[in-house]
Amino acid sequence: MFAGMMLVGMAIEGALGWPAGLHRLIGHPVSWLGRLIAGLDARLNRPDRSPAQRRARGLFTALAVILVATLVGLVLQSALPGGISGQLIGGLLAFPLIATRSLYDHVDAVARPLNAGDLTGARRAVAQIVGRDPNALDEGGVVRAAVESLAENTSDGVIAPLFWGALLGLPGLCAYKAINTLDSMIAHRTPRHEDFGRAAAHIDDWANLVPARLSAALFALASGRPRASWAVVRADARRHRSPNAGWPEAATAGALGIRISGPRAYNGRMSQEPWVNAPGRNARAADLRAALGLYLRAMLLTALLLGFLHVL
Repeated sequence: MFAGMMLVGMAIEGALGWPAGLHRLIGHPVSWLGRLIAGLDARLNRPDRSPAQRRARGLFTALAVILVATLVGLVLQSALPGGISGQLIGGLLAFPLIATRSLYDHVDAVARPLNAGDLTGARRAVAQIVGRDPNALDEGGVVRAAVESLAENTSDGVIAPLFWGALLGLPGLCAYKAINTLDSMIAHRTPRHEDFGRAAAHIDDWANLVPARLSAALFALASGRPRASWAVVRADARRHRSPNAGWPEAATAGALGIRISGPRAYNGRMSQEPWVNAPGRNARAADLRAALGLYLRAMLLTALLLGFLHVL
């Protein structure tokens, strides 16, 4: 296993994030993947093709991008020296694909104006991390949106990369980030991507199956009230429209004692999503800061788990 390498990567990203100057200079590995996906989407996903052809071309796109990313990971992995130096260099290569600090910063950017009573600023910040209409959100709606994003992206952006990286090294980490980027770019239920993105959506569902449940367990343990948190998971996780996102979201809602999800507006249309932890109280500004504290404790547990696996 490569748990030590992932622990190093997690520590580096937690300390530095992805520096803005570096982003301006070279972009980000995920943006490199994004350009590849966008190019294939533009070239292969043509409206004059039949649904079956678009599904086949979408499958080709997904497999091609995952293969390229995996091969890059294999080349990097094979070039690493042995011993502690290999783990340190591997962690340095891995850290851009782990979003520990980045996720915290994005949600903290919502919490700061919200705690200062600046609902307009909080709406602007939450619009950067969720797709729903921000102007339709009151204080509780902003908190729910940010908490849901924090919970889901803990699984997708932190635990899943660490899981596949610890299990398979840099090839597993790179392959997972390709899968996740494909899902975020083309796995949408829109006329353009309903067929073309179907394979990417299914692959992402399978890749996140274990990490989502592991994320829920980490949130429950970090909450200090694991029974209450896990009771909400058992009751509501499978009611979510996503086969995976409901697990960390339900665990977080149970840990905080609030209800999340529920009806929301997208592009002026209401989506009647079921509540997660419906008996819970309405969310308020202080709950977002509590959610960030829960996230930090879950990250500490994750680091301890990786350290334990490394020792083994």
